[in-house]
Amino acid sequence: MEDEKKVPIIAARERGPGPGRYGLPNTTGYGNHDPTKKKAPAYSFGARLENTMFKKDCSPGPGYFIDATISRTGRDGTPSYSILGRQKDARSVHTPAPGAYSPEKVHPQGERHAPAYSMAMRTRYRKRDSTPAPNVYTIPTFLGSKIPTKMNSASFSMTGRSKTGGFSEDLARAPGPGAYQHVRPDVTKRKAPGYSMLGRSYMPGDSTKKPGPGAYSPERVLLNKQRLPSYSLGIRHSEYITPLIVEVE
Repeated sequence: MEDEKKVPIIAARERGPGPGRYGLPNTTGYGNHDPTKKKAPAYSFGARLENTMFKKDCSPGPGYFIDATISRTGRDGTPSYSILGRQKDARSVHTPAPGAYSPEKVHPQGERHAPAYSMAMRTRYRKRDSTPAPNVYTIPTFLGSKIPTKMNSASFSMTGRSKTGGFSEDLARAPGPGAYQHVRPDVTKRKAPGYSMLGRSYMPGDSTKKPGPGAYSPERVLLNKQRLPSYSLGIRHSEYITPLIVEVE
């Protein structure tokens, strides 16, 4: 096995943790207190002990509501009044306004009335009303030869053409002219030249994209003009590199 490459340890890289990495014990409270610090006494509120020898006091506290109308001798007899709604007068006469009348709907006096009819509601169904309607009956048709109550005349039908015994029956079972495969003329005669259509071809050229006139910015060119010196920030050098010291005589 090949020896693993050992990385040299640089003391400048070995840095300790910050103050927030240490977990010092708490100096407030009673639990988990710092043993090196002085701890003051701590007190707690104990729970109320229940004494079963005496009856529990279920009386209300001093904040309960006391009705002002009730005294030690009973309820106060001072009369009290309230405002009720206005009652409706049953004997009032509701006289209609002039707009409630419709004199145009009144038939002129002395003229005859045309008869008027209305459609009453459907009467209650009774057992004796179970008579079938006219459309329930099926009357036989009067066309064709299947009329049971009428005299029928002779009827004929047209059947399909039979392949057996017909005039078009092929008794010899010989193939027709179209069943044979014809010989191409190019086999026995001089073949004529044949041409085909190829795909569209393009002229060879450079397919790279060329910038247009608007892609250039001549106003940003400062090589042929006088300009002030400009400075930039250099790269950050490593803090572990020894500076170059040159002896000067």
